[in-house]
Amino acid sequence: MAPLRSLVLVLLFSVASFAAELNNKYFPDDFMFGAATSAYQIEGAWNEDGKGENIWDHITHRNKTFTHGGDNGDITSDSYHKYKEDVAILKAMNVTHYRFSIGWSRILPNGFTNQINDLGVAYYNNLINELKSNNIEPLVTLYHWDTPQAIQDIGGFPNGIIVDLFADYAELCFKLFGDRVKYWMTFNEPKQPCNHGYGSGDYAPGIQSPGIGEYMCSHNVIKAHAKAWHIYNDKFRAEQKGQVGIVIDSNWWEPASDSAEDKEASETKLHFTFGLYANPIFNGDYPKVMKDKIKERSLAQGFKESRLPPFTEKEIAEIKGTADFLGVNTYSSSLVSHDKEVDKMAMGYVKDSEVKDWFDDSWEKGASDWLTVTPWGSRKLLKWIKDTYNSPRIIITENGYSDFDGTLDDDKRIHYISTYLSSIKDAMDEDGVDIFGYTVWSLLDNLEWTFGFTNKFGLYNVDFNSPNRTRTPKKSATFYKNLIKTKCLVDKCVEK
Repeated sequence: MAPLRSLVLVLLFSVASFAAELNNKYFPDDFMFGAATSAYQIEGAWNEDGKGENIWDHITHRNKTFTHGGDNGDITSDSYHKYKEDVAILKAMNVTHYRFSIGWSRILPNGFTNQINDLGVAYYNNLINELKSNNIEPLVTLYHWDTPQAIQDIGGFPNGIIVDLFADYAELCFKLFGDRVKYWMTFNEPKQPCNHGYGSGDYAPGIQSPGIGEYMCSHNVIKAHAKAWHIYNDKFRAEQKGQVGIVIDSNWWEPASDSAEDKEASETKLHFTFGLYANPIFNGDYPKVMKDKIKERSLAQGFKESRLPPFTEKEIAEIKGTADFLGVNTYSSSLVSHDKEVDKMAMGYVKDSEVKDWFDDSWEKGASDWLTVTPWGSRKLLKWIKDTYNSPRIIITENGYSDFDGTLDDDKRIHYISTYLSSIKDAMDEDGVDIFGYTVWSLLDNLEWTFGFTNKFGLYNVDFNSPNRTRTPKKSATFYKNLIKTKCLVDKCVEK
């Protein structure tokens, strides 16, 4: 019995040590706890009730190797038909808000406002009304990577016409839903569809234009965001009294050593990832290090000017200050150093930074190959954002853990969420970061883009082999419900 007793003592000691490391102060009474999803990942009903084709529909139907196992969003979690059940799940967890996205082609099948799909509008009205009737605040993302294919056919985001098309779409959404929606996010993680969709080409629409198309995409995203913000500010804010922000993601880029060179590499990488979008919005114009490096490399490659499109003085003035709050998606960290084998002729956003990044082999990883369990990195990222962008008001719009099997006994997910929330609370308490909410990714297991159904992030398991797409709560759902009730990460918190 001695070995068993020793094992029990070790386990008890480990649990106690873990709890002791967590922040033991209450989250504020008005702190928002919610869950998140996106339209293409959960809705299904890809061609029902007048919905138009989007770029993910298009590419997954034509290239069965584009995603793992040929998985696609045709049905996925079937939330289009099961939204009432999903809202009931949210209510059971006592969340304050639900972050979801509107499928652009569901309400505008060809992307233009000349053709409005009433059944698509009805779906989102029904969802919003169901949320409001259950005292759940809708947080609505206008674009979560699913451009209407009709717009992609004329160039997509690298085409400047997208600025007006997106603004028209945003204005329509404000008109249709803004009486009940008080939090709008224009774009989710724009560097993913831009750098992967138009740079490396491994996301829809699958275009490989490193160092050119990807920057054209980013440039137009920023202008489209600003134009949508101004439309809301000028036409809707006074009556609807809502807020408009943007969601930006980044790893924390930890210097590989204490050398000045590696610290500079970290700062450079932060500006190339987070700063690419945040700097024009909060400080005006692209980060100087981006402009300098890309121009230098462009000229060396024989271009007449920088591959990074410039903003005019008028555009800079129109873009700066166009965020009422900032959504931050934080998951992982990486080590970085200056790339000592710089290829000045290489093209692309990653090469242009001239920074090398990698994961420490000792760090725990999730099922997703980009996910490291490094909660300390989130605190560092949040402090950097505060210091760099003059203390913006922040909501954590995504944070979560993936596994391969969707197990109901998901202790690793609970550990991940707990430790990250502890670091987030430390950033609030010790660093003075203004954070007003947290949104776990994700409510449901869903289609994880090119990973298909292999990477599962949900607090609820979805049986993708069942025609009913049965939802089953995981242990993390119970944990999250209790956290929302107590606003405390440990058994007994000491103060607010």
